[in-house]
Amino acid sequence: MSRDAPSIDGYGDGGFRLSGEWHKGSVLIVADEAREWSVASFADLTLEALAPVFSAGRAQVEFLLLGVGARNAQPPRAIREALLGAGMGLEFMDTPAAAKLYNVLTSEGRRIAAGLIAV
Repeated sequence: MSRDAPSIDGYGDGGFRLSGEWHKGSVLIVADEAREWSVASFADLTLEALAPVFSAGRAQVEFLLLGVGARNAQPPRAIREALLGAGMGLEFMDTPAAAKLYNVLTSEGRRIAAGLIAV
């Protein structure tokens, strides 16, 4: 299977540089496709905000890599339990660490989704 995952070339100033192109605000990457994400802060993190991840299903998403903002925090229990129930793993960390790890994991061919809250 050919992969065309965007690379995260930079982050900060309220957005991300993905494959050379600036994206303002948070981003959600599912099935190697980056899209705007309405989650502007950790408080906005809901199951509804992650609907595209659940829609993609286990065949496309091994686990969700979650960049939760400038400082690490554990996602709400409902999100953790829903991912577990869907057979998907969860890794969460501050957004800078998640942005760096994303490139490593996609280069390894891992089937991940990434929710990255802009910092």
